[in-house]
Amino acid sequence: MDRLGQTEKGLNTRPIVAITMGDPCGVGPEIIVKAFDSPGFPGECVPLVIADSLPLERAIKLLGSSAVIRPMTGEMLKSIRTVALTIASGSIPVLAPATLDGGSTAGLTPADIEFGKPTPAACEAAVSCIRTAVGLAVAGSADAVCTCPINKEQLHRQGFPFPGHTEFIRELTLAEDVVMMLAGPRLRVALATIHVALADVPGLLTKELLRKVVRITAESMSRDFAVKSPRIAVAGLNPHAGEAGKFGRAEIEVIRPVIEEFEAAPLQTGASGSGLYARISGPWPADTVFHRAMSNEFDAVVAMYHDQGLIPVKLVHFNEAVNVSLGLPVVRTSVDHGTAYDIAGMGTAAPGSLMKAVSLAAFIARNRKDVQVWPTNRST
Repeated sequence: MDRLGQTEKGLNTRPIVAITMGDPCGVGPEIIVKAFDSPGFPGECVPLVIADSLPLERAIKLLGSSAVIRPMTGEMLKSIRTVALTIASGSIPVLAPATLDGGSTAGLTPADIEFGKPTPAACEAAVSCIRTAVGLAVAGSADAVCTCPINKEQLHRQGFPFPGHTEFIRELTLAEDVVMMLAGPRLRVALATIHVALADVPGLLTKELLRKVVRITAESMSRDFAVKSPRIAVAGLNPHAGEAGKFGRAEIEVIRPVIEEFEAAPLQTGASGSGLYARISGPWPADTVFHRAMSNEFDAVVAMYHDQGLIPVKLVHFNEAVNVSLGLPVVRTSVDHGTAYDIAGMGTAAPGSLMKAVSLAAFIARNRKDVQVWPTNRST
């Protein structure tokens, strides 16, 4: 038996999940080490950590872990599942970004990774890890990507031109559209708008945008989450969903017309001829729709803006929610928390969200492999 408790035959069916270290000055390396130290991890996948070794070695020492880093090379990736069979219990397979093309790098130094004080070198390393992991997924060398947290403010100071992970990965994969979802065991919420000022939301909320978000959410629920006929609830923007225009007209002029389009031409989400259709409904008042979703009336909710959707998710799934990028040609999940500079180096960061994110990445990767024909109708 190998370190994953499986035979080689069983291992060959497991998705390869590339895990990025995130900001090395934050809690990313700590939660990675804690995850590998946790019973049952990595579950139904073959993990591959994309990282500089120094932050991980520091985390191992900080936590008093017995884990050992197993350096990987680009050549090893060709047979990573076989290599995984030889990895001893307690080992963490690590690929440094520069090794992918057979190159070399001086790597990070202790001065580059002071807790809570990111440097240009640390920011560059974090971005390089993301680029490498996504490159592996695009090339088919990995089945999914799971990202640890980065600090957007610090990256922007170093000239990083993207709002965050999602937009960067969209660029790397040349994806046309991408939707952010926070998924927990009982509540899944997709966002129509993400990191924008609340005052800008009404102007950004167009029929075209909402059509894309609803379609991608419904298709992903079918393909990625294996929900046969997904029930998608669309939240209103205004209090009481506008109450017939008394509190705003977004529901009348934008949201309801889009829902009616889907009602007139249902979105088929299953394989050809399966007759599985998404059921789109709303606009529902935001103060009740999440409770209804929690009660299993809906499979997912489309929220109109960031805090409308994320407050309920984090209230009920704070340590177990997963950030999922819908609509990408590769599978990407992420932890649902930040770099936590305030506790970095204390050894108290919880690995739960990372473990859930890795598990969900593997789950989605397996589901995508099972889908032969998808989607069959994009007429809306």
